[in-house]
Amino acid sequence: MNSMETSADTPQMDVYNRIWLSIAERKLKPGTRLKEEQLAEIFSVSRARVRQALSALEHDGLVTLVPHRGAFVSQPSTEEARDIFFARRTIETSLVARLCAAATADDLARMHAHVEEERAARAAGDTKATILLSGGFHLLIGELAGSPYLWEVLRDLVSRTSLIMAMYQTRSQADCGPDEHAEVLEAIRNADAARAQHLMDHHLDHLEGKLDLDDTTEETNDLRDILS
Repeated sequence: MNSMETSADTPQMDVYNRIWLSIAERKLKPGTRLKEEQLAEIFSVSRARVRQALSALEHDGLVTLVPHRGAFVSQPSTEEARDIFFARRTIETSLVARLCAAATADDLARMHAHVEEERAARAAGDTKATILLSGGFHLLIGELAGSPYLWEVLRDLVSRTSLIMAMYQTRSQADCGPDEHAEVLEAIRNADAARAQHLMDHHLDHLEGKLDLDDTTEETNDLRDILS
């Protein structure tokens, strides 16, 4: 659930969700300008509806609204990147522990099917599906753990992780893979909360470790700064 999903305004939700998805798929790169007029034409909606969708995306940390300049896909700093991974570790290790105590046979079957979809997408070289399924595994844990609020928080964190990876990834395969997900699933299946928490913590550490967050110098597009 996101800040747009409580609205009955379907066209507005469509603008939000399609921009969100393009960010998650890393088609919209950090810093990309989102022109209201162009978006209104693409989605065949009024600029007022586009403006409302962009405002909701800003609320969720995915878009930055700059006065007199417009809307841009957010560019998270290295400090924000570290904070997001810290938040994910805190939330997700708690969620897997909860799921170890509450997972049903149907829950385990859904998780197993999801991991198999990930494997198939990666084997087929389907980058779009791989990215979405990779983040989807973490959201599935949030859903099955039975906390709508934490699922909503986690959804925003996973989206922001996509921006972070687009900016700071140093390897071509920076997405978390199905093998590590399968290990987490096995620990949940065995109701081994301590191991599930350790594996999730290690898994997110592994993902963060593939990012170059050591350089604290922020990038700039200002020619005066670049050429001085």
